[in-house]
Amino acid sequence: MEKQKPLQVTVYETSASGHKLKEINEFSSSENATEIKLFPERTFQTITGFGGSFTEASAHLLNTLGKQNRRKILEAYFGEDGAKYSLTRTHMNSCDFSLGNYSYAPMEDDRELKSFSIDEDRNDIVLMIQEAMALSKDGFKIVASPWTAPPWMKDNNDWRGGKLLPEYNETWALFFSKYLDAYKAEGIDIWGFTVENEPLGNDNNWESMHFTAQEMTDFVKDYLGPQLERDGHNVKILGYDQNREHLREWVDEMYKTPATSKYYDGTAIHWYASTYEVFPEALQYAHNKAPDKHLIQTEACVDAEVPKWQNDQWYWSKEATDWGWDWAPEEDKHLHPKYAPVYRYARDIIGCLNNWVDGWIDWNMVLDRQGGPNWFKNWCVAPIIVDPENDEVYFTPIYYTMAHFSKFIRPGSKRIGLTKTDTSLLATACKNPDGSIAMVVFNQGQDDKNLELSLGEQSSKVKISAQAIQTIVIK
Repeated sequence: MEKQKPLQVTVYETSASGHKLKEINEFSSSENATEIKLFPERTFQTITGFGGSFTEASAHLLNTLGKQNRRKILEAYFGEDGAKYSLTRTHMNSCDFSLGNYSYAPMEDDRELKSFSIDEDRNDIVLMIQEAMALSKDGFKIVASPWTAPPWMKDNNDWRGGKLLPEYNETWALFFSKYLDAYKAEGIDIWGFTVENEPLGNDNNWESMHFTAQEMTDFVKDYLGPQLERDGHNVKILGYDQNREHLREWVDEMYKTPATSKYYDGTAIHWYASTYEVFPEALQYAHNKAPDKHLIQTEACVDAEVPKWQNDQWYWSKEATDWGWDWAPEEDKHLHPKYAPVYRYARDIIGCLNNWVDGWIDWNMVLDRQGGPNWFKNWCVAPIIVDPENDEVYFTPIYYTMAHFSKFIRPGSKRIGLTKTDTSLLATACKNPDGSIAMVVFNQGQDDKNLELSLGEQSSKVKISAQAIQTIVIK
């Protein structure tokens, strides 16, 4: 019988020991290898993409850097040799990662939005997106999210909290349409909207506006969907846009009837309910409720932390905390332990993919050494940290973690089946439109591990380092 050829694989690794998307070519074989079997005939969701967010904070920081470093960062995210981000997000009106509060329609009671203008974005967010588009060979999708309507449309006349006044439902729906037109005029197509960032609120800390699931669904059904349809806009509408622990009650309302679900193209989620719990049952429930709709993670970051400058080891160490470490109610404390930032990203993305999520978007692409700028001083971490005073750039291990997914799992790919004999290893795999298979494996342990990867009758030996994430590409 003719001997089968070994499986031809290309392996890239990022590790606590210092590898940064390094191509690995030498592997030792072992009888103690973990077996991983791939089943490309078993397919699940189609992937929309991976990426990060164009915030005013990130765009402003790029403006403060020299041309060389500005280009270096944008190439790293969007260039062919970089992470090749394919799905991104931006904010409509200001958010906490803005330099201050602003709206595109500042004139009070301007029901026809005659004062509408995106001038506030032209010299930062718009420029950053345009430059990214010029560098991206395959292009990328943009999801836009409002944190709040202008205060004059709200029942508390404030940037924070409150609800949209019913008499401004039509005006607020028109606002979305005007935004699409204004960005289109700059050569920028918006792929989708979330109706409201964090509709459950954020304790009125920064820009926010509250909706119940029924209020949001009524707004989409009666105002936003019909307005965009009348104006000829082919744009996705994603509902909810907050943490996974309330996902069931929202999708139950969104997809209750054909009328309520008509204008929804999917559901958006955030990860802040826990630093390590993926909530797989909630994700599966949301998928089963509307299997033909998107399920997209639209925001994630290492929150409530000041970035550690040029200290790779911190990103692999169990030292970071999040907002819940201090403020979560006692019954939720177990959801907010200390964690390693790289672990949080790798665990969550793999867990999301394995539970029907089709897109995963990081928060700010670039922040400074303080974790801002942020007008509320809500400091966070980004994959790339800069020191504008000295024109220095630091690519954190989070950047390389994101690239393990975004660079190799391309839009239009399908997640495929796999089995593994080591439950401590996390893994997911997708088959790309070009026929290649990209599998991401995460070793959280303190020891190297040997793997035996098989596809049908072909197999290959691979070794993954301790505390490492690998992308294994099979052509």
